[in-house]
Amino acid sequence: MLVDPAADSHTGLSEEEQSAIHKQLERLLASPYFSHSRRFPVFLRYVVERTLSGHEDSLKERTLGVEIFGRQADYDTASDPIVRVTAAEIRKRIAQYYQEPGKEHELRLSLPAGSYIPQFNKPLKEEPAALVPVPSDPVPQKTPAAAPELQTHRHFWKAVTVVAIALVILGGGGVLLWQSAHRSPFNFFWGPVLNSGDPVLFCIADQKQYSSIALRDASDQGRQIIMPDTLTAVVIDDLNPIVKVAGILQANGKKYTLRGESATALTDLRSGPTVFVGAFDNAWTLRLTRQLRYHFANDPEMTQLRIVDSSAPGSTRWSVDRAQQLATNNYRDYAIIARFTDSNTGKLAVIAAGIARGGTIAAGEFLTDPANLAELMRASRAAGNKKNIEIVLSTQIIGGEPGSPKMEAAYFW
Repeated sequence: MLVDPAADSHTGLSEEEQSAIHKQLERLLASPYFSHSRRFPVFLRYVVERTLSGHEDSLKERTLGVEIFGRQADYDTASDPIVRVTAAEIRKRIAQYYQEPGKEHELRLSLPAGSYIPQFNKPLKEEPAALVPVPSDPVPQKTPAAAPELQTHRHFWKAVTVVAIALVILGGGGVLLWQSAHRSPFNFFWGPVLNSGDPVLFCIADQKQYSSIALRDASDQGRQIIMPDTLTAVVIDDLNPIVKVAGILQANGKKYTLRGESATALTDLRSGPTVFVGAFDNAWTLRLTRQLRYHFANDPEMTQLRIVDSSAPGSTRWSVDRAQQLATNNYRDYAIIARFTDSNTGKLAVIAAGIARGGTIAAGEFLTDPANLAELMRASRAAGNKKNIEIVLSTQIIGGEPGSPKMEAAYFW
């Protein structure tokens, strides 16, 4: 079926093969690796459609920058790597998609390194047709009987094996299943939260963004009335990590509630685990991280925002220039992820907070991505499997869109 893995041309594909490629593309784009992004699906769909239409020769960096990202025809690709960064992230997400169980029988869509022309290959494992052996001798052959002693030993070891399996599953509450579950990256980080008997609280940043609000008439939706409004609002970018983490909690039957940071009291934090989202717009995050090795800091004018390492307080390597951020929307952002028991409440605290909004989005992606959590789990094991965790992440922001998160530093205690 379809293109052989060794083939390097897409010419001559049948309608059936092109239909299969389109279906596989839609599977990819509907997966969590692509469905929560605007930029990646547009890019991948564009290069696939151009390739299937026979225009793969036009898939050059500059052309993609102009056609997909609206850059000028003479833009400097060396100083604006948006095409390369986007392609690298797409390659990573495609690889993560195909690593999931059951994907080995799907058509393989890939974006080779150093190229923007997608490849379409046969599945790594195709279902083989059942082969029924035909005996050369039509007369059935009688299998020689095993010696009585051998048969006895076989029955004995079969019985021992069955009993052993039953004891493993039933005895001790299913130890094998427990160990298997606790080896997963998700359970490594989220297990203490999920195993708590208390509901989880999201403490989220809130902003008084609007002095007025436009309300639509129920009987005439085209008619709007502007009314004064002083209610708080949630920053839209903070919803990204909230939705991702809430999905994990909901999938595990864990109850949760949401509160704005201005409406959160210490008594709320004593009720169970809390996930704190946002940094400079969330006072609780700043209070809790102040005692940690990595914490947030700024100059008096709030023009330089940074994450500080208490062991090297003079370093400014994890900082965001607010003027550059506002002028270009292209910058490197940083975030803190932490999970620890707060000494004031005795409850678990989880931090997912960026210096700017892109960092917070990257923190949410890191906390819900099995490959990222597996990297953190390996670092934790190397440090002796300590109970509390804090890491610093970085992500490249291009056109306001964050790239993949990268772990800059980690501390365990």
